[in-house]
Amino acid sequence: MRNRVLALLWLGLIPARLAPAALSAPRPASLSSQPRQAQSTELIERSWQRLDAELRALDQLLPGEPEPPVGNVLSTPELPANLIRANQPASGPIQPADAVAGPPLDLPTPQQLQAGGVASLSLEKALAIAFANSASLQAQRDQVAAALASVQAAMGTYWPTISAFAAGGYEGNRSTTTAKKPNDNLGFGPMFSPNGVLTPGPGGTAIPTAGPFYVPNGGSVAATSGEWGVEGDLQLNYALLDFARTPTVKAARASLEQQRNTYANQLRSLQLQVSEAYYQLQQDEQLVRVYDANLRNDLVILQDSLDLKQAGLVPRLDVLRRRAIQAADEETLIQALADRAVARRKLAVLLNLPASVTPNASDPIVVQPRWPLDLEASLLAAYRGNPELERSWPPARPWPSRARPPRPDCCQSSPCLPAAVAAAPKPASATSRLPGAAAAVPPPCP
Repeated sequence: MRNRVLALLWLGLIPARLAPAALSAPRPASLSSQPRQAQSTELIERSWQRLDAELRALDQLLPGEPEPPVGNVLSTPELPANLIRANQPASGPIQPADAVAGPPLDLPTPQQLQAGGVASLSLEKALAIAFANSASLQAQRDQVAAALASVQAAMGTYWPTISAFAAGGYEGNRSTTTAKKPNDNLGFGPMFSPNGVLTPGPGGTAIPTAGPFYVPNGGSVAATSGEWGVEGDLQLNYALLDFARTPTVKAARASLEQQRNTYANQLRSLQLQVSEAYYQLQQDEQLVRVYDANLRNDLVILQDSLDLKQAGLVPRLDVLRRRAIQAADEETLIQALADRAVARRKLAVLLNLPASVTPNASDPIVVQPRWPLDLEASLLAAYRGNPELERSWPPARPWPSRARPPRPDCCQSSPCLPAAVAAAPKPASATSRLPGAAAAVPPPCP
């Protein structure tokens, strides 16, 4: 009992003024005369009595607080409106019109954000929307189309070129001659005479007029001439010797293959990101359910503690402890709600959905089947057909002038490893095998 009082004093559970009385409490002299079992029972009863007295004294030393009304004992503070709106249940499956990405610079208004809703979608639907709305994938598709056009342009150098030329024009000339003397004295006939032509006049009389070629004194004559011309040409050219043609086509094909591998790698990366975000959202959904059930259990236990305290069966310290546990679990639930809201927005960003649409996972939680491949088969499957490796490490071609040396007899029947790989330390997980299984490690190459 003395050690118990010292421990309670050190923990601060009893005041210092009560410690001397407890330490100086005399031990009963009749304990030695009683049997050992009776002494143990009596010691336990006195210990419980002293502990009950100490708890009652501690309950009196704690500052009093007003007892809340019975109806508000289990009440919790209200959550923020934005957190409730971000965690509301889905109103239905996502519609095709809501899955279309908006313009890149189309910023939403506050009214659109407040009027947004939550729509449920499956993992397959999420992947389809991500592949259709991804701006990076669309940019890479354009890069692949541009590389394909470059290959087609390079392949066009193997064909002849046809060129056509056409030209047309008009050329005109005008000359004017001024006569200082009339030309009626040249003797060319009445056409050059000032009165050589008779023109019918009024009353049937003939009036003499000048001929059409008569030029009076100081007169002039103008002559105009013009010429039209059209020219055309058609050429067929073909380069018999072009040493840059084949390398250009090979370079264009290599660029096209690299762009295709980049697109495939981005496709795989986006699929992985969307799958991880979807599974994280499912996990946050289940955590909200778990923490909500935990908080409901805490409220039930707190109600039982209040009833026991009202009946005088438990001290107020137990009620305070249950309230602290209930507050901690309530904080955990609020954090889980915030994590679910963040997971929803992360998935919406990956899917490039409008800001007014919040996605929610609709697939049920099922246990995934066991992975059918072992470690070595998984590594080989990861290396085979990997577009990232093909983009980074193109296959090397053997040198035409240098022959590979023959492999030793130890490596003729089994593949070999490079010296650096064979000398590298193996991880612990890779060396652990089942009992009785032999580790077949290829020998290092010389």
